[in-house]
Amino acid sequence: MSQNYIWRRAFLAATAAAGSILANRGALAQNVNLAGEAKERPRTTLPHPEGFPPNNKRSTVSLVKGDNRRKNVTQALEAIDEQIMPVLKTKKYVIIKPNALGVTHIDALRGILDYLEPRTKGPVVIAESSTGDTMQWMERAGFPALVNEYKSLQVSLVDLNEEAKYVIQPLIDYHLHVVPARLAARLFDPEAYIIGSACFKVHNVCVVTLAVKNMVLGAPLHQTRAEAKAGITWLDKRRYHAGIRQSLYNVYVTAARMQPFWGATVIDGYEGRENGGIVESRVAIASTDYVAADRVGAEAMGVDASWLGWLKYCGETGVGQWDLAKIDIRGEKLEAVRKKYLLHPDIELQLRWQGPLEELPPNLGWVTPIDPKDVDA
Repeated sequence: MSQNYIWRRAFLAATAAAGSILANRGALAQNVNLAGEAKERPRTTLPHPEGFPPNNKRSTVSLVKGDNRRKNVTQALEAIDEQIMPVLKTKKYVIIKPNALGVTHIDALRGILDYLEPRTKGPVVIAESSTGDTMQWMERAGFPALVNEYKSLQVSLVDLNEEAKYVIQPLIDYHLHVVPARLAARLFDPEAYIIGSACFKVHNVCVVTLAVKNMVLGAPLHQTRAEAKAGITWLDKRRYHAGIRQSLYNVYVTAARMQPFWGATVIDGYEGRENGGIVESRVAIASTDYVAADRVGAEAMGVDASWLGWLKYCGETGVGQWDLAKIDIRGEKLEAVRKKYLLHPDIELQLRWQGPLEELPPNLGWVTPIDPKDVDA
């Protein structure tokens, strides 16, 4: 078997999770049981004809402000400890997923490890798949020092590109054709408690980079060093950059696939990155709901959350909670930490996803709205 293989357990778990999402949001809404057998039901109007069913589940997000990045991160996790520990205790090890492009600070990782040290014996794997050489980036960031600093946690550093184990994620390309992307299988491991270590950062496609995007765009792989030496090069991150609308959808559909495997996330906003500079926000955010964490993060960056297509899709379909009225914030008030970030110069182009397509394809089949009473029950 070649090194590019699918972890059977991770693949089956991911497939089951995706199936569960579709079943709960599709089959049950249509009054069809999980075995796929149609049930008899009286003729009624279609459920929720104007939109998706509301997500009434409340989420909790901690928001900490202080003058020490490391302590901010630890305190943010401690504030939601009762939500982390019941799941953490059931896992065999921990994965921390930093952000190479966002340049995760080593003290943000120390803050996470400080939280974990009295709560688990490890092992802890710090894993990333950068667009370049992941281990070189980790070395420049000082991460090897963590192996000795936290010996009780059995810390190790993993380049997911070199590990070369993957699952296949269907995406759409610029022409709306379905294409495959290879995503790191370790990020779909049901035996791992996965902690995202994200940053405050503006982006040239998604408007901002926070918790969800850190996990999604950290999953696609590229060629191994051995393949590169043999003249074989590929980079599946490119498949996510397929036009503004397509990119937002690809982030969303991947997040829906990955979400069942996510544990908690920390967003380090001590020094956020705006267009052309640094913003000293001095905050840290933590939650077991990555979507809710991003909703609060967007507010802290002074960004209109309705501009974030990927977040809107995740919120509307129940990947997480994005309604601020249904998010319980522990710690600081948003008004006390909000700072408006300077966004990418292409922000007007990024926001075109909100309007109609400028070039519509031929509309075949039904070309007029369907009247519910004309649809057989």
